Amino acid sequence: MKSENTAKVLARNLPISRKQAVEVCSFIKNKTTLKAKTQLQNVLKKKIAVPFKKFNQDLPHKPGIGPGRYPIKTSQAFINLLNSLESNAEFKNLSTNLLITYASACKGSTQFHSGRQRRRQMKRTHVEIRAKEIEEKKEKKTPKKEEKKIKQETKPKEVKQKKEVKK
Repeated sequence: MKSENTAKVLARNLPISRKQAVEVCSFIKNKTTLKAKTQLQNVLKKKIAVPFKKFNQDLPHKPGIGPGRYPIKTSQAFINLLNSLESNAEFKNLSTNLLITYASACKGSTQFHSGRQRRRQMKRTHVEIRAKEIEEKKEKKTPKKEEKKIKQETKPKEVKQKKEVKK
């Protein structure tokens, strides 16, 4: 993919769950940024659930999608990332009509809580999102293919002639 038509955003050590971030990444992949943001805002309002395909043990089913959840904190972080992605695209003189082609969530650094919570780790996640500019479809003028009319030669019907018997 050429970097001229793409924009990306990389966030390090976000305080969100890695497992939920992986599921949200698969939820927004291959969607436009506008559609992804509206769906994530509906997740915040608990109108749409994010389908959990990988980390779905002991999850209740949601109407129409199977196992799923409403990852509120993760959705808010992804909305901020998508806003940042659009501003990065504007900086590169691209349109904000972007298609998300790559979304990945990886394990971040391990940091421990301070104080007497022994060995309790904080949730840290690295998230990277790449999107490309959607090319406007131009109507191509295609010449109409004229059907070639092939004249089928009809064979003359053979007429059976009766032989006259001479007497």
